[in-house]
Amino acid sequence: MSHGKTSYVCLPCRASYKQFHGPERDRRCPRCARVMIHAGSAFAPPQRRDKDAWRVLSALLHAGIGFHKSCCGGPGWRPTTLREVRARTAYARRTGEPLARALKRYEV
Repeated sequence: MSHGKTSYVCLPCRASYKQFHGPERDRRCPRCARVMIHAGSAFAPPQRRDKDAWRVLSALLHAGIGFHKSCCGGPGWRPTTLREVRARTAYARRTGEPLARALKRYEV
């Protein structure tokens, strides 16, 4: 049984590529040859020209939040605007909650 394809993202190029997820090895961007970040199989990339959406995505991926399918559906709620990211980052600083957990909160 083979594994399905999953998304890998190059943030500087604002590009996403589907590749087979197998043995741990660095996936390189075909455009710039930098190491790509594993985003998950439920990832839907924003349009390349939408800089704000890519900044939100960058904050999520650098916090360790991916877009992986769960047994009951998709990856769950994720912030989609910079305003939501800023509010959850401020909440994490104020309460001491880990940033990754605060970014997945629906309400703060």
